[in-house]
Amino acid sequence: MKREPIRLPDPIHYGKTSVEEAILKRRSIRRFRSDPLTLSQLSQLLWAAQGITASGGRRAAPSAGATYPLEIFAVTGEQTVAGLTAGVYHYQTDRHALDTYIEGDLRPALAEASLGQSCIATSPVDIIVCALYFRTMYRYGRRGERYVHIEVGHVGQNIALQAVALGLGTVMVGAFDDEQVRTLLHLEEQLKPLYIIPVGKPI
Repeated sequence: MKREPIRLPDPIHYGKTSVEEAILKRRSIRRFRSDPLTLSQLSQLLWAAQGITASGGRRAAPSAGATYPLEIFAVTGEQTVAGLTAGVYHYQTDRHALDTYIEGDLRPALAEASLGQSCIATSPVDIIVCALYFRTMYRYGRRGERYVHIEVGHVGQNIALQAVALGLGTVMVGAFDDEQVRTLLHLEEQLKPLYIIPVGKPI
């Protein structure tokens, strides 16, 4: 039976950390404390990735022709994000909410599919950025593939800087078996995983 969407706390639009300070402090972090994240922290990270920031559905990251090819998933353990059970959640941008996509802790299997990178298994949450290329390539042809990859970079940097502003750490992971990750997450064939981003409190 399909669960009701989990409404996320409203994102904060004014913080104490400047953009300049977040850029200065951003580093790749691969060791995390076991402390859970709050639902508000996850909300803020997902909003920074693909949240709506203006009328007409305009989002936090630039997108070629506003085609928005990216889909965001969050992989958690049991209560590694306060209030969430272990599972895979799909971020619903238009509602700023989470849909329960898969139940159970897939972080260890996700780490195995990522060349054994332990930070994926030990982080409280792994944010996975996936792409439906046809949304952009329908308008721009083969050039659209490049635009999708550029957009993924924008989203990764937004998440990294937002994490710093929240006192968290991240690392950008691109080394994984695409098909193994896609199969593990039960993604449709056209939906391609491009980034895995572990997030947590640095040790």
